[in-house]
Amino acid sequence: MSTERREPLDRRRVADTALRLLNDTGLDGLTLRAIARELDVKAPALYWHFKDKQALLDEMATEMFRRMVAGTALDPSDTWQDRLLKANRGLRAALLGYRDGAKVFSGSRFTGIEHAGPMEDNLRLLTGAGFTLAQAARALTTAYLYTLGFVTEEQGVRPLPDERREGYDMDERARLMTDFPLSAQAGAEIFEDYDRHFEEGLALMIAGIGARYGVS
Repeated sequence: MSTERREPLDRRRVADTALRLLNDTGLDGLTLRAIARELDVKAPALYWHFKDKQALLDEMATEMFRRMVAGTALDPSDTWQDRLLKANRGLRAALLGYRDGAKVFSGSRFTGIEHAGPMEDNLRLLTGAGFTLAQAARALTTAYLYTLGFVTEEQGVRPLPDERREGYDMDERARLMTDFPLSAQAGAEIFEDYDRHFEEGLALMIAGIGARYGVS
């Protein structure tokens, strides 16, 4: 009988293992059985920590957030526009680090309050710039949802930065849509150069927030 001492199994270790597997399996292939096999335990052992897959996704999203903000200092000299740009660029980069990262994050509930500090700082910055609390909350949420939706669609085409799903060849798309020339040409504006398109969309979002609430 082996006397090797195993590392204790806890929620953080299970979530860390799940995130490592995610790039190989994708969200659909990420099962509790596969995670248990990687941890060299029986699948029922995981149910002591997570009642179902959604509970695990909640912890995975929380761990992704912890990693995203670890060692990141908020700049007190930021304008509200600077903060929205930095926060959402950081969120996109974090989500792109995992296959189906946006799907994991979408609809998940944080299992801790690590997000409360950055949220408080962001709300204080925006209300100090002239937003009401309700407007500040709406501005932060709207920009967050833009980023989450953008990356969800981006990863539908490019599951990882160096991969591209079959069916998104722009020349083939243009050939099939020859009777719709504008729609054919627009393909490059939808399915290519995601970095530029994200920045343009985020700038539009921030400009719209300022215009809607009259805060410069």
